[in-house]
Amino acid sequence: MFTAYSAHARPPRTLSEDGLQALPDDVVWIDLDRPEIEEERWLEGLLGFALPTRDELKDIEPSSRLYRENGATYATATLVWRSDSETPESTDVAFILRGNLLVTIRYAEPYAFTALGQKVRTAEGATTSGAATLANLLESIVDRTAEVLEKAGVELDQLNDTVFVSPKGARSRRTTEALEAKLTGLARLQRVTAKTRESLVSLGRTIGFLMLAPEFEGDHELRDRMRSVGRDIRSLTEQATFVSGNIGFMLDAALGLINIQQNAIIKIFSIAAVVLLPPTLVGTVYGMNFDHMPELGWIYGYPFALGLMVLSALVPFLWFKRQGWL
Repeated sequence: MFTAYSAHARPPRTLSEDGLQALPDDVVWIDLDRPEIEEERWLEGLLGFALPTRDELKDIEPSSRLYRENGATYATATLVWRSDSETPESTDVAFILRGNLLVTIRYAEPYAFTALGQKVRTAEGATTSGAATLANLLESIVDRTAEVLEKAGVELDQLNDTVFVSPKGARSRRTTEALEAKLTGLARLQRVTAKTRESLVSLGRTIGFLMLAPEFEGDHELRDRMRSVGRDIRSLTEQATFVSGNIGFMLDAALGLINIQQNAIIKIFSIAAVVLLPPTLVGTVYGMNFDHMPELGWIYGYPFALGLMVLSALVPFLWFKRQGWL
C-alpha cells in the first residue's frame, strides 16, 4: 500500500496505478507498507529512481545499506517492533531521500510510523519537506526506543523484587518453580534489550550517513536536530548496555538460587539416608535368626531393639542439627 503525505493537503492520499501519470508536486512523503514487486516497479517509473527490494533490505554490508545513487540518499535501518509481545522482533526499514521527497519502505508496523502518520493527519505543518519529515520520523523512532528501554528497566526492577526480596509468612518460601517462571520473563527482557541495542547501533550509523545528504547541508536547524538525535542514540545505547548487564546479573542470580534450593533438597535426602542407616543396621541385626542372641529370650528385648533404633536415628539427627546442616 502506498500512502502519500502532502505538505498542505489533508488527509493523506493512497496512490493508485489507475490514471496517475506524474507524482503531485506537493507530496513530500511516500510510505510504502509491504509493497509488492510490481507496485515498486510502477512507483520507480513514477519517481525516476530505483527502490530497494525486500531481499536487498536484508543485506548486512554497510555499502548495501548506506549509499547514494542517482542523486538519492539510501539508508536502511534495523528497528525493533512488537516490543510488548512475548516475541519481540526486528525489521528493516529503508529511507530514500531525494530533493523534497522522502520515501520509506517497510514490511512491518513500527509504532513510530503509526504515531507520526496520525500526527501528520491531524496537525497542520507537520510535514513541510522530505528532510523535515525524516527528522520527525527519526525523533519518533528514538522516543519510542527510549520508552521500550524504560519499560524494560521497570519490569527488571519488579523481577528483582520478586527474586531477592524475601516473601512474608512462614509458608511463603521461594520455590524452584516460582524462580523458573522468572527466567521466562528475564529471557523476554533480554531479547527486547538485545533487539533494542541492535536497533540503536543501526540508527547511529544511519544518522551519521544521512547528515551528509545535500538536503541537510544547508539547513542548520535540521542538522542540529539530527545531532541531537545522534546524542540521544548514544545515550540510549549506554542505557541498553546497562540494562543488559543487569539482566545478565539477574539471570545468574536466579540460576544460583535455583541451584541452592536443589542442593538443599539433595542435602535433605542425603541426611535422611544417613539418619536411617543406623536403624536399618539395628533392624537387620535383630532380624537375623541366631541361636545364641541374648535379647531373643529377654522379655524386654523387643522394646530394647526399638529404643536402640530410635536412639541410633536421633543421635545423627541431633548432630546434624548442631552443625547447622538442617
